[in-house]
Amino acid sequence: MLTPMLASLLPLFLLFRISFCQYSSDQCSWKGSGLTHEGHTRDVEQVYLRCSQGSLEWLYPTGAIIVNLRPNMVSPAAARLSVCIKPSAESSGTNIYLDRNGKLRLLLPEQDQAQGKVHCFGIQEGALFIEAVPHMDISRRITAFQYELVSDRHKAGPHLLVASCQPCSDTEVLLAVCTSDFVARGSIRKVDQEEEHSSVTVEISRLYRQKTQVFVSGGVRVRSWTGCIKMPLQCGVRSGEGEFLFTGAVRFGEAWMGCAPRYKDFLRLYHEAQQQGTNPCHVDTN
Repeated sequence: MLTPMLASLLPLFLLFRISFCQYSSDQCSWKGSGLTHEGHTRDVEQVYLRCSQGSLEWLYPTGAIIVNLRPNMVSPAAARLSVCIKPSAESSGTNIYLDRNGKLRLLLPEQDQAQGKVHCFGIQEGALFIEAVPHMDISRRITAFQYELVSDRHKAGPHLLVASCQPCSDTEVLLAVCTSDFVARGSIRKVDQEEEHSSVTVEISRLYRQKTQVFVSGGVRVRSWTGCIKMPLQCGVRSGEGEFLFTGAVRFGEAWMGCAPRYKDFLRLYHEAQQQGTNPCHVDTN
């Protein structure tokens, strides 16, 4: 059932539906201007973005646009994807809804966009219906956000649909080593409690993989790296002795912790799976 606010918006939504302008893009990002709507504000522009990540920037928003976010390859696994969007600190001028078969659900009101918080939803929940909020002066209004498509196995961070603080199972640890954005062996140097998350400073002795430069080298002659990994605040992470195997996902340029077993426990688990022939991938543990 629609809330009174959404019910009041429905006639306006249907009005916008009178005319559609199609815009299909094989690129990862879209930039448009609401000034092109001048004189025909009933148009709703359809935008198609087919990438795992990208951005949108809508200058001087008027009328409405519908943004369809899809992976660039057709796969049964696509139905299990989640979409995460992170508005810029200057984003304003619109309300962002989820549109599923003509039914609207408010996802991100204009006043919340400047907070820059990540919002996620299942890809099956619909497209983004971005509607301009009437203002006397639209010259200062720009709606902008980054987006990422996230698979179930890469869910990490407090903003995503699942952010469990429970230890990973043996199977999850082995899969994390093969599929995570970063995999590294190291120790925890300190833990800082911030407003919405914990920031774990780590020192890495062996770097197996990193999708982006999460960990920074200590120098040409020093085979060590340092970096920060974020964790949900409710997990209550603390500094600990010994070495760990850090795995996780990179979300909007930030590293979020996934599975992080003690390294000795990982070695035992890995060698047992190796003997049984059940390892999903090879890791050089020498």
